[in-house]
Amino acid sequence: MDSDQFVELTAWITEAGLAGQSETATLTGFCERVLALGLPLARVNVVIDTLHPIYEGRAFTWTQKRKETLLTEFGRSDERLDVWERSPFYRLELTGESFLRRRLNAETEGEFSIFADLRAEGMTEYLAITNRFAAEGIIGDMDCVYSSWATDAPQGFRDSDVADLSLLVPMVALTLKSASLTRIAGTLVETYLGRDAGRKVLGGRIARGVADRIEAVLWFSDLRNYTRISDSADPEQIIPLLNEYADAILSAIHAHEGDVLKLIGDGTLAIFTAADRATACHAALTAALEARRAVAVVNQQRMAASLPTTDMYLGLHVGEVYYGNIGSEERLDFTVVGPAVNEVSRIASMCRSLDQPVLTSSAFASAIGEPKRLLVSVGRYALRGVERPQSLFTVDRESIAFDSGR
Repeated sequence: MDSDQFVELTAWITEAGLAGQSETATLTGFCERVLALGLPLARVNVVIDTLHPIYEGRAFTWTQKRKETLLTEFGRSDERLDVWERSPFYRLELTGESFLRRRLNAETEGEFSIFADLRAEGMTEYLAITNRFAAEGIIGDMDCVYSSWATDAPQGFRDSDVADLSLLVPMVALTLKSASLTRIAGTLVETYLGRDAGRKVLGGRIARGVADRIEAVLWFSDLRNYTRISDSADPEQIIPLLNEYADAILSAIHAHEGDVLKLIGDGTLAIFTAADRATACHAALTAALEARRAVAVVNQQRMAASLPTTDMYLGLHVGEVYYGNIGSEERLDFTVVGPAVNEVSRIASMCRSLDQPVLTSSAFASAIGEPKRLLVSVGRYALRGVERPQSLFTVDRESIAFDSGR
């Protein structure tokens, strides 16, 4: 490509990065443009690690035949490690080199496991490029961008094609890194703060003392006899136990549009918001039923493996809270505060003395509307730290399947 075409292409790459285009859109756009300029690309693969609780990295594959970029997210596994150690990228990692070029023929086919597949697809030449980050730019395991570029042209790549890619790929890698970092930031804040709180923080709601006055359904749950279990179980069993039950409970909350704000040991604080009280209350109660069923499944699996089991007890309340940034100048928490938060934790603690799996406040029972027929009164009680006694309700087990298998 000539100098004007090169300048135009680099300008497009820069604009894609500044505009926040996704990795798939960036790679697709770049491949289409260089192909139109005469560079004979047929297949491109880009791999970049990420910082995610489940996935180790993401791979993006573009082919001329499909004319689109496919995304593959991969986790950690022995099978993937075996594939990795037979790849050109692993060779570059071991040698510290940044570039590998091979003609694809019978002589080179056995060098790397992927070469036989590429030849079967009609590829004639292959380039592997590593664009490494400086130490200050490393995030978790994300320390470079790996990319491969293949052609099916009979003569392979021209030397000028390779020279152009050598100059252009670092800019593409920088744009892809920018998109990945944006995605990582979103993942981290939503994972550690909760989905809605994370979105608000990324949206700029980070000033200390800034909080909204909202009405919400409050969920506070704990695991029954967790202290006894943690004192008697092997230490290495505690984290898996917490993870299995948390997965069951939090998945139910998220499935019904709830937002988890805090994990306090074995406890969970969450909120449900909606256009009206009844909708939010109904979502919370439905999530509670689903969480109980999920906990029952976890208990069955753990009993079959002779592992300790527990149960969830839960308080539900509805009220007005302040939702936003609370803390010091050095450490902020995006959460809810107010008398209603104290009340829901006290309601949950009453589950133990009343031997009930779920208790709701009278405010919750009144707000839920028609599903109130599912709730039955268990009496009026004084709650520690709450000025006036509260009428409490539980789920009518004759009206709905509610047993967790405890």
